[in-house]
Amino acid sequence: MKPSLAATIAMAALTTTTTTTSAAAFAETEKFDRSAVGALPAGWLSGVTGRGSPRWQVIADPSAPSAPNVLNQSGVGSFPWAVRQGVVLLDGYVETRFKSISGKEDQAGGVVWRFKDASTYYVARANANEDNVSLYYTTMGIRSTIKYVNAPVPRNVWHTLRVEFEGRKIRVLLDGKTYIAAEDEHIKEAGSVGVWTKADSVTSFDNFGFGGR
Repeated sequence: MKPSLAATIAMAALTTTTTTTSAAAFAETEKFDRSAVGALPAGWLSGVTGRGSPRWQVIADPSAPSAPNVLNQSGVGSFPWAVRQGVVLLDGYVETRFKSISGKEDQAGGVVWRFKDASTYYVARANANEDNVSLYYTTMGIRSTIKYVNAPVPRNVWHTLRVEFEGRKIRVLLDGKTYIAAEDEHIKEAGSVGVWTKADSVTSFDNFGFGGR
């Protein structure tokens, strides 16, 4: 018999290294420092929504918030993504430190949640080319905009992107400031969490964290 969603979340909490907080039943942060350089971290899955050949791998970066390693995307694709396997969240938060390094078409770094597959998930991203923060839902492989807000996103600087979600409520924060508070119900099911880029963005990620109630 298929386990209930509550049982699945409880099992995920027990099988990962967690820290209990007043705001979450469990919380976890991955720093990539124990992952092998040159490969995708263990327990992660990567791919692309649309077309392309993304290249996700752990690399060394002495500037990282938690040196020495980061997760880096240096390939090209419509919307490259990498998600944590074995995580099922309906309500909670996801956050990451990210650094936009380069990209002629785009310089984006984002997080995904309620990720079902390459065709269905929410994504919030900050863009150093456009100096803005935006919120989208992706269904049937098509990305649709919920909201854009102007925000400073200097390149080659580490930023913190955080999303808090509960029911249809979504809050997007960049460097501790709330830029988007919205409601949406296109994706109501629990799903995984991860990171995201766009086009030819070369972006690094560190201190990837998530939690759920």
